[in-house]
Amino acid sequence: MHVLGVREAGADDGALESVVDRIVDRLAERGRVGVVRYDATIADGTHARESTTLGGDVTYDLGVDGDWTASGTGMSVGDALESLVTDCEYAVVVGVPSLQYPSVAVGSAAAAEREAGETVIAAVDGPGDLDLDALVPALESAEPYQSLASLVARVKRSPRADRAGAIATFTGRVRAKDSADDAPTQYLEFEKYEGVADERMAALETDLETRDGVFEVELYHRTGIVEDGEDIVFVVVLAGHREEAFRTVEDGINRLKDEVPLFKKEVTVEDEFWVHDRS
Repeated sequence: MHVLGVREAGADDGALESVVDRIVDRLAERGRVGVVRYDATIADGTHARESTTLGGDVTYDLGVDGDWTASGTGMSVGDALESLVTDCEYAVVVGVPSLQYPSVAVGSAAAAEREAGETVIAAVDGPGDLDLDALVPALESAEPYQSLASLVARVKRSPRADRAGAIATFTGRVRAKDSADDAPTQYLEFEKYEGVADERMAALETDLETRDGVFEVELYHRTGIVEDGEDIVFVVVLAGHREEAFRTVEDGINRLKDEVPLFKKEVTVEDEFWVHDRS
């Protein structure tokens, strides 16, 4: 699922909503769209750096035609994205600063403002300034949002699913510390060797799928900032039997770590460093 943020930068609500409407209408021509609206006025401010865990009121609609709407849910933006990812090709997140996905800034100050950690792919004064023909390819070229549930749903749609008796998964997550005396890790930041990492990941999936009894393999590794307790990497295997599934999951994560060029920076409460430098 491709995620696009839309935030105001000195715009009135009418301009912001008009921009959102134009974007949603265009994306709906290509697939199902979920719209997540975040009310920052209720935020408790305890997670100010990570947009998807901010406190506040989250409202979201499933589908461009508003199949249903959830409001006052007590959910985070991340919870809403998790709910939408198995059903939608796109999600538009309205009102979140510093979203770690491509964003559109709306308002007279939009061209000058950049929030920390934000990738602005369009800065407009109003809906008439939108270049949707350029915006959509820019959005689709960015790393999509995935979850364990969305990857499991994908392998279940395999044309060979009727021969499968097992789905095995692995989830890697950020741990705060290795031992009680360690300085707690606040977050990890991952960068990939552009082009090469994606090619290696795809080649690894293809190689694992050649095994007898293995029908589908999905590998996914997040990039950017991943906070303590959040998921980093998923391996999902659809296989005929549990033995092939378990073996392939273990080999998949081991080979991903060995063969795919990803670089990790660790930020603790006391220090920050690139892990390969320490190694």
